[in-house]
Amino acid sequence: MIKAVLWDIDGTLLNFLKSEKYGIKKCFELFGLGECTDEMIERYSKINQKYWKRLELGEITKPQVLRGRFEEFFTLENLGFDRIDDFNSEYQVRLGDKVFFFDNGPETVEALRGRVKQYAVTNGTYIAQKRKLELSGLDKIFNGIFISDKIGFEKPSVEFFDYVRKNIPPYDNSEIMIVGDSLTGDMRGGNNAGYLCCWYNPDGKTNNTDIKIDYEITDLQQVIDIIDKLA
Repeated sequence: MIKAVLWDIDGTLLNFLKSEKYGIKKCFELFGLGECTDEMIERYSKINQKYWKRLELGEITKPQVLRGRFEEFFTLENLGFDRIDDFNSEYQVRLGDKVFFFDNGPETVEALRGRVKQYAVTNGTYIAQKRKLELSGLDKIFNGIFISDKIGFEKPSVEFFDYVRKNIPPYDNSEIMIVGDSLTGDMRGGNNAGYLCCWYNPDGKTNNTDIKIDYEITDLQQVIDIIDKLA
């Protein structure tokens, strides 16, 4: 029986790419940088994903992610813009201006309310995630929120999940399931902690790693089916 679900936020419950697009375009407007085209957003997104993947692999720190991605992007676009820290600070705020759920996200979380304990586990920045969780109403549904900025460690580190473990009821590992879209962050973290791992994979990606997946889903409502099956 599953008694606790650990939810990743960006890329799982919330569509981060839509928030990213809104946030970048808004910051370009606020800083007088002209139009940020969809093609520019696509190039930035690839850079951003590269930096977050390196963070999950333990190759760089979060401050290096937050600054490095914009330094590389502005250089690539030949913008000659050096207010990187100011831009990043504003971007964290704008990311929380609007929330975009994936299909069946809020319905699934609401359906599980009272049936299992639900927690947010995220590597996003505290400012952005706090705003998103409040605007989405998820903060009122979750039984706890774990943001790496506050914990001091990132997913998939053992230290991150040790902190989570100490701050939720003493369930057996087999009673805890993490749901997320990132193999290297969420699923690797679940492996490290010994939890059941549910990979949200709506795009049908292939797992070419040694990471163990217990359940693979393409629709968030399938989480309910898994919990019902194990009840």
